[in-house]
Amino acid sequence: MASILERNKNVKTPKKTREDYAEDALYREVWEEVNNEKTQRFIKKYYRYIVAGALVILIAATALQIGIRMHRDAKNAMATNYETAVENMDAGALAAIGNSGRGATADLALFQAYMLDKDPAKIERLAQAGNTRDFRDLARLHVVGLKGDDMTAAELEKYLSPLNTKSSPYYYVGMLTVAQKHLAAGDTAAAGKWLDKIISDKNAPATISAAAAALK
Repeated sequence: MASILERNKNVKTPKKTREDYAEDALYREVWEEVNNEKTQRFIKKYYRYIVAGALVILIAATALQIGIRMHRDAKNAMATNYETAVENMDAGALAAIGNSGRGATADLALFQAYMLDKDPAKIERLAQAGNTRDFRDLARLHVVGLKGDDMTAAELEKYLSPLNTKSSPYYYVGMLTVAQKHLAAGDTAAAGKWLDKIISDKNAPATISAAAAALK
């Protein structure tokens, strides 16, 4: 005797009649009407919020595009002005780029302006407010070159303290400069600590290590 499952497999699905298809079509039509009515009610209820949201998205997207374009145009303009200033060796124009621009290009422009006219105010501003660590630290060394004689060893050591990290490209130069200042002040013990720190560092550049060893 065939099992109930086997009998069910042999049962054929009855074909739909025209009335069945008509009933399905009517059901779909009613369902669509109901959904359309719900959608319309929803839109009427939240119309202002929908429009406001769309406007916010549109304004934000437009502002973003304008901002990107303005940023790109500003960078291109700064690059063009920088090239012109360098060609003309115009310290004033370079200083203007350095004071108003951002990033390494602005720092380089301000540094070059100082190299052209030797205005201490420019290198001091770069040391205090430069956009990049490399140029800030380089500027501090130049300020020490200008005013180091008027500083005490403690003042100079404090002024160059931002260089006292291997994140600075002038880490070893800074230590050697501090050691030299202590030696000039007659404090060989303080100088020796800095010199030993350089000499014992296997990563110290050979020229800096040699100079430290000679001072030792």
